[in-house]
Amino acid sequence: MPTRKATTTVALLGVLTSAAVLATALTDVAPTAAAASTTFTATADTYVDSSLTSTNHGASQQLGVDNSPVKQTMLKFDVSGVTQPVTRATLRLHTDDALGAESSNGGTFRAMSDTSWSETSVTYNNKPAIDGAVLGSLGSVARNAWYEVDVTSYVKGNGTFAIGVTSTSTNGADYDSRETGATGPQLVLETGTGPTPTPTTTTPPPTGDPVLVGAGDIATSGSGDTATANLLDGIPGTVFTTGDNAYPNGSASDFSTYYEPTWGRHKARTKPAPGNHDYNTSGASAYYGYFGANAGTAGKGYYSYDLGAWHVVALNSEISMAAGSAQEQWLRADLAASGKSCTLAYWHRPRWTSSSAHGPDSSTGPLVQALYDNNAEVILTGHNHQYERFAPQNPSGQLDTARGLRQFVAGMGGASLYGFGTIQPNSEARNNDTFGVLKLTLHAGSYDWQFVPQSGKTYNDSGTGTCH
Repeated sequence: MPTRKATTTVALLGVLTSAAVLATALTDVAPTAAAASTTFTATADTYVDSSLTSTNHGASQQLGVDNSPVKQTMLKFDVSGVTQPVTRATLRLHTDDALGAESSNGGTFRAMSDTSWSETSVTYNNKPAIDGAVLGSLGSVARNAWYEVDVTSYVKGNGTFAIGVTSTSTNGADYDSRETGATGPQLVLETGTGPTPTPTTTTPPPTGDPVLVGAGDIATSGSGDTATANLLDGIPGTVFTTGDNAYPNGSASDFSTYYEPTWGRHKARTKPAPGNHDYNTSGASAYYGYFGANAGTAGKGYYSYDLGAWHVVALNSEISMAAGSAQEQWLRADLAASGKSCTLAYWHRPRWTSSSAHGPDSSTGPLVQALYDNNAEVILTGHNHQYERFAPQNPSGQLDTARGLRQFVAGMGGASLYGFGTIQPNSEARNNDTFGVLKLTLHAGSYDWQFVPQSGKTYNDSGTGTCH
């Protein structure tokens, strides 16, 4: 391991997507006295490596998190002496200062049911399961910096707590282990010293900015849909689809044979949109039958919902989208009634695309115009089996950084990938050799996007946009 730099570490807050849901909201509470803070150091930590299946790494100064080879980190804390209610529990990790410790994916953090393991005996062959609830995840991490994950949903008081860290990225991260001393893992507990707050409502409070993640052109006889479903396993949030959910014909058999074993395990949190292959079965009846109420009213397929500060609209490019059509009129009324400050819409056929397979679809124009007229921010589409990101544009396809709509073609869900033809104006990023999912973190007033690649691939595209 390289010699550590004698530099001052810079505290950075990692991008946290919490999957914790608290039982009650605390809206009106009695005044409390100052909180006390106690820091616990790890009593055990180690990692396992799929390329060294019988090797124990308990004495290592690094904790690896990766997906090629698979590296999984395990942490254990013994908490004692806590006499007041825990108001916040924070896991703190420090990245190693060696080249390569940084990563575009800091990992997903889960509770572990097995707390009996010993760091001196764990190997890949006998590793305990990382099987509990998702506590949070980190986005990009730099070298030689502190990162924090809120684990309040798991650490409630005294006891032994084990946390496992995994990653879907091949660009792995390395954290400092307890053997390094001051930069080893820490668990910081804040406890109340005054009256315990009294819940006054049963509505859950926000637990972090919501995540919308997904793709289109998904389930086939190939392995791409398995690869992208595996990515969803490690990304909490609402799942979207941009059509062509089950090939070749969107039949009941196609859904049960191809979709259900892969993306089907996320059906309960999926908000789909239909595609032309779904409509190869008359009226997309199998699509509506499979997704049920999650797909909106059968035969319409357009609906809306809210995520945090965002209004999200799922539309249907396989029925009339003309100005004055039932769908276009519904969209305008829905947008006008929304009280949210940011808006995102998704459907199947792209208004703009550089694909060699299906060209830009002008029939979607009235939907784009309605969204533009109501100051929407983002459009997600599929149809072309590839990934493409456009700069913000007006409905005529001209660059518009003030009010423009940023469109993504997210057709990399699993079906065989297409080539590119003539690159269209304002196309900013493209890929057609990697399956993946598009992850959007929806903040109040802005959003982050990230292309998350299948295991074994390195393509990535990420950035931030603001609401109008």
